[in-house]
Amino acid sequence: MTFDGFPDEGLVFYEGLEADNSKTYWTQHRAVYESCVRGPLQALADELASEFGPAKLFRPYRDVRFSNDKTPYKTHQGAVVEPPGRGAGAWYVQVSADGLRVAGGCWRLESDQVARYRRAVVDDVQGRRLAGEVARLTAAGWEVGGDRLTRTPTGFAVDDGDRAALLRHRSLSVARQFEPAPWLHEREALNRVRTAWRDLVALNSWLADNVGATTKENRRR
Repeated sequence: MTFDGFPDEGLVFYEGLEADNSKTYWTQHRAVYESCVRGPLQALADELASEFGPAKLFRPYRDVRFSNDKTPYKTHQGAVVEPPGRGAGAWYVQVSADGLRVAGGCWRLESDQVARYRRAVVDDVQGRRLAGEVARLTAAGWEVGGDRLTRTPTGFAVDDGDRAALLRHRSLSVARQFEPAPWLHEREALNRVRTAWRDLVALNSWLADNVGATTKENRRR
């Protein structure tokens, strides 16, 4: 299947799901989800695979076991590329009624990965390399996210504010949101995602080089 954009019906589908997050609505509109959301996203991922690697499309169902929100379906469809052997540093894309979201980095780190991340941040060479890359991405319009402490962790110190802020991170990601626009329904959406993901290569490379894989893989969900 060739990617030709996300049909407007897919965004309308999610508008309806936000208003009526029920099995009845889902069942009645399942064909729209398959043809206008999941199908195009899979086609987009397939076209990007030769450069970034194969993507995993997430299930549309929410895990409500430990949530007060018992609505059964996600109001977006996401896909992630986690290149094997890197351990940290991934690419993400998501479509919803709000448009297209692209992101990268790491969203959850185990304790051994956090320890390596902190040691790299306080290292003058690697820490300044990360701070410079985050500053570049911020200036380019990316929003920095991730789980953060309110204070610098005990036993770590750096001599500049940018790295001090990075030290408080327990995970590090960046994201950009594109509101619905005509290009989203065209092949141009592929170019937008490819360009955005290329902009994250240096950040993901830093994470792969300095954080790597956890030794506690069996604890990941």
